[in-house]
Amino acid sequence: MTSPEVPSVPVEAVPGEFDNPADETAADAARAILLDVREDDEWQLGHAPGAIHIPMVDVPARIDELDYDADLYVICRQGGRSIEVVKYLTHVGFDAVHVQGGMVAWQQSGRPLVAVGDHLAKIY
Repeated sequence: MTSPEVPSVPVEAVPGEFDNPADETAADAARAILLDVREDDEWQLGHAPGAIHIPMVDVPARIDELDYDADLYVICRQGGRSIEVVKYLTHVGFDAVHVQGGMVAWQQSGRPLVAVGDHLAKIY
């Protein structure tokens, strides 16, 4: 899903630092954030290893957990929620972009996934 008025990038343009957060440096961490805005049950099934999780409805209340100086990549399952969150974040001053295709595209592209618990990580 895309929207002409929302800055967007394909999943391949999301920095590789989110694939293996153990390799990131403090400087990399300050430069970019991958924000997953899906619900808790979706997050638990599978997510990018270096993502942070703030469900869409909680973003306004938890905005202080985000860094205005970081490049902010926003992702959901397929794009609808992340488009709305990017609209909000850019309105309040963040440099945020929507990740086209969401976590479905992430999994289809072969990028790594982790899960909460002992099951195989998956999006679909």
